[in-house]
Amino acid sequence: GRFGGRELGYGSDADVLFVHDPLPGADEEDAQRAALAVTAQLRRLMAGPGPDPSLQLDADLRPEGKQGPLVRSLASYAAYYERWSLVWEAQALLRATPVAGDVEGEDSLSRRFLALVDPVRWPAGGLTEAEVREVRRIKARVEAERLPRGADPGRHLKLGRGGMADVEWTAQLLQLRHAHEVPGLRHTGTITALRVSREAGLLSEADATELASAWTFASRLRNAAVLWRGRPVDSLPSDLRDLDGVGRIVGYPAGSAARIVDDYRRSTRRARAVVERVFYG
Repeated sequence: GRFGGRELGYGSDADVLFVHDPLPGADEEDAQRAALAVTAQLRRLMAGPGPDPSLQLDADLRPEGKQGPLVRSLASYAAYYERWSLVWEAQALLRATPVAGDVEGEDSLSRRFLALVDPVRWPAGGLTEAEVREVRRIKARVEAERLPRGADPGRHLKLGRGGMADVEWTAQLLQLRHAHEVPGLRHTGTITALRVSREAGLLSEADATELASAWTFASRLRNAAVLWRGRPVDSLPSDLRDLDGVGRIVGYPAGSAARIVDDYRRSTRRARAVVERVFYG
């Protein structure tokens, strides 16, 4: 997620995978129990009270999702990705980056895990047409089912039409399809993926600009809304006073509530037009 892409905003959680590697000669079941105990303690500490807001760790993108083990050995990940992984898991791994634990040295566990997943997330030859259709199908399902009941898709900063998710899925599909031949696309950041796609001729200058501008604008508004309301917010506020406060944080003059909505809808309309052409084809 945005954690791996170095794109966390105020109120974001962190999508994580937990991986361990038993010491030579160690009993694998004992090692699994020890790793699970460490993981459980880490999650408790991150969610507990402290001088900074808590950071929720979301491990639902792990193999088998909520039904799968919370932590796996490197060998278990290798067996799973070789036999069972689906295209959505390759997409999730696009943002995999080491954040804690054994991260130093050529033979670190982090480097070995990345070496394991690189062929999954940067597939040789790109995606098949069937896999491209599957990514599009999943995205269409997300649009239909993930938007909260009653939410206005024209004001939802994350999942609305032309919002942050639209831009991210478009960038990620370009990475999945072309990173095998464009090494610069092997990057966890959305804006970098858009820039490299433009430089490689996969996006026009105008399309890349529209997508990057829409994503940046939505991200700034989302951060400002969290700062204003003091809690995670994914939509533009409907209350004019709140909306005006959000605008003041991002640099609008007082009394600009209507202008903010107009600017946002214009930005997302243009971005969605690009998404329709580039992502959905």
